[in-house]
Amino acid sequence: MKQTKLSAATPDRSRGRPVDTSQQDLKARILDTATQLFTDLGYAATSIRNIADHAGVNPALVHYYFGSKHSLLEVVLQHSLEPMVSALASLKTNESASVEDIAALLIRTAAAHPNIPRLLTREVLLPGGEMQAFFIENLAPQLGGALPGLVERERNAGKLREDTDPAYAALMILAMCFFPFIARSLAEPVFGIDLESKGADTLTQHVSELLKRGLLT
Repeated sequence: MKQTKLSAATPDRSRGRPVDTSQQDLKARILDTATQLFTDLGYAATSIRNIADHAGVNPALVHYYFGSKHSLLEVVLQHSLEPMVSALASLKTNESASVEDIAALLIRTAAAHPNIPRLLTREVLLPGGEMQAFFIENLAPQLGGALPGLVERERNAGKLREDTDPAYAALMILAMCFFPFIARSLAEPVFGIDLESKGADTLTQHVSELLKRGLLT
């Protein structure tokens, strides 16, 4: 099945016509605004007019660049996940990358792009998520679907315990790396942690230790 390429939708323009940077900036502002509102309020509670008002544009311009609200959410999801897709692609070509490297990369990505875990939770992970079917069909193979293969590669190389199940191990790695950021609004005040740069480094160290004691040979 053909996978969706992770890139923001752009209105058709004539071949060879110079890119209008002002239009590109305007489109980026709309996309950033939609990303923040979908993340904070959710798809159902966010209207095109709401997005337009916050971006300071006419609702017709939002439709021009992105079509329907559902199409805009697809672009938001694809655009938000681009950093993680690129990061995982680099690991797939790096045969020396360990499961610890995978975990560290996931944590760095979540820390640098906090909208990713929150948006995925709202519109993909929860039952009835607006983007669940779209994610499974188009984006999952490039993201979580790639992790079991990376874990299996490490197991086959003798770097992990022989009884390691790549699928379950990949799920646990995702949970350890992403859940702290999903639960951040509660984890920080309740546990007294800070998931900014130093906190993310501390999380990486703890996850690395758990992997060493549970999976590594």
